[in-house]
Amino acid sequence: MYCQRLAVPLSHIDSAAKYIGAEAATVGVAGSGAGIGNVFSALVICYARNPSLKQQLFSYAILGCALPEAMGLLCLTMGFMILFAR
Repeated sequence: MYCQRLAVPLSHIDSAAKYIGAEAATVGVAGSGAGIGNVFSALVICYARNPSLKQQLFSYAILGCALPEAMGLLCLTMGFMILFAR
């Protein structure tokens, strides 16, 4: 079956849309990296200001790192699902 206007098979249009959708879904991985960098830069600044809170600050940083990491993995999973699901 062909698209009337473009004279291109619909399978090519579907595969192009699949690649574009997968790329759009994985953009969140870059945001995940930026979020993790922001959390650890704040950890360094807070540790420099008050070294006696090292253990408490580090546990908060690990908890703060978990959410961006989970969102990055979710975006990557959605990208793979768009590419390889039927």
